[in-house]
Amino acid sequence: MEISHNITGFFMLGLSQDLEIQRVLFVVFLIIYVATVCGNVLIVVTITSSPALASPMYFFLANLSFIDICYSSSMVPKLIADSLYEGRTISYEGCMAQLFGAHFLGGVEIILLTVMAYDRYVAICKPLHYTIIMTRHLCALLLGVTWLGGFLHSLVQLLLILQLPFCGPNVINHFVCDLYPLLELACTNTYVIGLLVVANSGVICLLIFLMLAASYVVILGSLRSHSAEGRRKALSTCVAHFTVVALFFVPCVFTYVRPSSTLPVDKIMAVFYGILTPMLNPFIYTLRNDEVKNAMKKLFT
Repeated sequence: MEISHNITGFFMLGLSQDLEIQRVLFVVFLIIYVATVCGNVLIVVTITSSPALASPMYFFLANLSFIDICYSSSMVPKLIADSLYEGRTISYEGCMAQLFGAHFLGGVEIILLTVMAYDRYVAICKPLHYTIIMTRHLCALLLGVTWLGGFLHSLVQLLLILQLPFCGPNVINHFVCDLYPLLELACTNTYVIGLLVVANSGVICLLIFLMLAASYVVILGSLRSHSAEGRRKALSTCVAHFTVVALFFVPCVFTYVRPSSTLPVDKIMAVFYGILTPMLNPFIYTLRNDEVKNAMKKLFT
């Protein structure tokens, strides 16, 4: 049966309707976006051009930086542009594309963070077998799985939304097209679809986060058999990884694990996992990693 849509687009309320605040947000998010792109491009260039950073950990880190650039670009440029205008409209097709892109790249990042945790587990808990297990073939296969998993996750979300009829109103109380704000606008009962969204987003995020937390506990427990220098280096790497995991997963879990509903704080949560985390990742990884910092110095000398 064909789904009817009596609306051709949506109006986004954004983060604020105050013109003065919008101007401030324009400057703030422009600076954040430039820092995000420059920081992550620097990470990608440094890793790809340095033979000393040829290990699987840095291979995955370079891919994480690339994904962060794409993920941030899926929402921040429009947010910056919308801060200059009172009317923040987006077409129905554009809204669906933004929804698919954000969840596709967000899903890829979630799976990649899981892969990076597995890489650290093998490196620290099974160091003698690390090069045997983490071969180039396996790394490429794991990377392919991350992109496929993100695509399938996002495809499910998109198919759930595409079957909903929208007949008005068309005002989205958010700065990005997301699942729960769209469910509130649908002119049909969305209880079942809301539960499917919770299962496909919230429950998966929560389970993966708990699994990652448990893996880092196991890794830290295994450090007792390492030398003092080995413990220091492994602890530094794990702290950086888990900081990124927490910054990304905690807001996601808070947003999607509850039943279908929107709260004012959801916008702040989206700013954290969609805008701030991609900017902070390069700083978190480089500030605690001497190998990356040394490679950057060689890059500019």
